[in-house]
Amino acid sequence: MTSRTDPFSPELSADLIVRAYQAGIFPMSESRDDPDVFWVSPEMRGIIPLDGFKTSRSLRKILRNHTYSIKIDTDFDGVIEGCASFGTARQSTWISDTIRKLYGELFRRKVCHTVEVWEKDHLVGGLYGLALGGAFFGESMFHRRPNTSKIALAHLVARLNTGGYQLLDTQFISDHLKTLGAVEIPRAEYEKRLSEALMTEGDFYLSDGGGMSEVCLQATNQIS
Repeated sequence: MTSRTDPFSPELSADLIVRAYQAGIFPMSESRDDPDVFWVSPEMRGIIPLDGFKTSRSLRKILRNHTYSIKIDTDFDGVIEGCASFGTARQSTWISDTIRKLYGELFRRKVCHTVEVWEKDHLVGGLYGLALGGAFFGESMFHRRPNTSKIALAHLVARLNTGGYQLLDTQFISDHLKTLGAVEIPRAEYEKRLSEALMTEGDFYLSDGGGMSEVCLQATNQIS
């Protein structure tokens, strides 16, 4: 279900975005240049169960042996640009300038977070999303090197498990996400899980005390 009618307020704002997520609704734009947003509440919602993230043998080997640095919340602009950039795998984007501005404000409030994969001084992969209560709402991810988006997602899942989160929302699922354990659940079931998660309080920084560092690899290796 989608709607261009704002169900909360005539003025689009960061506070409205937060209220929408708390109600199980999220915004999208038609294109990068579209100043408007429409509200989405899918009949079937994508999630990754935090106890059901799947790491193949090859991915576990990559997670053990990669030489990238994992950083948290250091380069929102770089991550959202990576997620919005056109390329062979992404010919269009729903991440408009309006979305960038609003999520940038949420990033400054520490509601929006990034997981970043760095190769020396180059950002080569990552993801961003919102953390509310015990729920994390994954928005988008990207890679500029093989498997770097998977590395970012694996570290996100480990971080959410360490921080006591209850729900990882992917909004929709793709064949790629299915291989990593993503499933679809009906809207009513999602809203029930969301309500329960919002009554708890996750700690996004518990893994590193609020700074930037790699999530404990041992936590990642325990995911199967």
